Amino acid sequence: MVQAARLPPILPVENPTEPFWRTELHQLDELRTTPKLPQRSDIVIIGAGYSGISLAYHLYKQLSHSDQAEPAITVLEARQICSGATGRNGGHLRPDLYGNIPKYIERHGIEAGAEVASFEIAHIKALKELVAEENIDCDLNLTRCMNVYLNEADGEKAKQTYELLVAQGLEYTPDIHYTPQKYAEKISGVKGAKACISYTAGTLWPYKLILGLLSKIASSSMVNVQTSTPVTSVTTQDGFHFVHTPRGSITASKVVYATNAYTSGLLPQYSANIVPCRGICCHITVPDGKDAPFLPYTYLIRSAEGNGQSYMITRPDGSVIVGGAQHTFEHDREHWYKVTDDSTLIEPAKNYYDDYMQRTFRGWDESGAYVKEIWTGIMGYAYDSAPHVGEVPDQPGKYVCAGYDGHGMPVIFLATKGLADMILHGHTFEDTGLPRVYKSTSERLKRAADGPEGGDIFG
Repeated sequence: MVQAARLPPILPVENPTEPFWRTELHQLDELRTTPKLPQRSDIVIIGAGYSGISLAYHLYKQLSHSDQAEPAITVLEARQICSGATGRNGGHLRPDLYGNIPKYIERHGIEAGAEVASFEIAHIKALKELVAEENIDCDLNLTRCMNVYLNEADGEKAKQTYELLVAQGLEYTPDIHYTPQKYAEKISGVKGAKACISYTAGTLWPYKLILGLLSKIASSSMVNVQTSTPVTSVTTQDGFHFVHTPRGSITASKVVYATNAYTSGLLPQYSANIVPCRGICCHITVPDGKDAPFLPYTYLIRSAEGNGQSYMITRPDGSVIVGGAQHTFEHDREHWYKVTDDSTLIEPAKNYYDDYMQRTFRGWDESGAYVKEIWTGIMGYAYDSAPHVGEVPDQPGKYVCAGYDGHGMPVIFLATKGLADMILHGHTFEDTGLPRVYKSTSERLKRAADGPEGGDIFG
């Protein structure tokens, strides 16, 4: 007998705040390829954000195309396409060249750290080529990211980290440029800057990227997409997986959990490894008839108090997407830690960005810049700061790609390409060339379950 469906502990709420990215909806936003669920599918992907749609795209590209009766790939989404973390992020394609890299070097060795850095950098070229090849209009722009420090101690620490990476001889360090206090404010445009470090980064409209990818595969009989179809449980019998939803069940040979913050709702063994954490983001513009002062860069700005940061991009129209402000609410966990409700704003942070541009940037004092849209999103934070990619330990035929620490833009596209190789061709994780620290293992699960609550999330 197949076990009856049960409600998991967490599912996305039905009435989320509206992000700027979802103000121009695509015709496939609420796609249901067929009125009813297919009864069977070779591969079921749970989640239709960056991970789920990228994986479906890579699988489709590698599969032998046919007019088989049942779809090879079925994608199930609890809400609409790209309505979760991907549709709520900062639109920042920013390789983290020296944030977590020293941590990976310390824990896993210099080769492991270099793997992650090179992998994230590779996304700049990969996404540029993808957008050109598939003719996807998603406002992709390449520029420099300015990491700006308003605290002298933070600036000095950043310099030391930069010098450490240079001393290691890592091949990407020539792209990193350090600017000392003497020129930091004028170079970055940030008032009171004590130091800044820049490197190549990009910006894009994430929702349009994902819907653009979906539009390339949605008409194929090999792919079936079902929105407003939350998965309530997955059971296994005789080597087959039964994916249960309120609209019925699908029998699958393989199941992929592209569920990020909601992963532990279906895979409880990840409850200590991938923790849902709520964040806040907004869209800032200037009044009609005014031109926004020119800002050519993207930003990561560390506060003068040294206890928080904001990430920011400038859009082609001159408006700004900015988020973060964790220092306003991180002391009170009930606002963000293990929170899966993105239907309300974070009270201590909801007004933080009201005059952010005026008080932060040179030349914006008389701009009239104001917050036009503000929203929350649910990120999946990993216990050890590394995403989980690969086969679910000790569960053949089940795969996971989740836990990005709010940093999925320069990770997911090529991670799902490697995962597609594992699923279709039986490649091992090591065969794919993915960074070793991404592999989901029993050891990582145990370390998080046995360790202090929160792991790297709290420090």
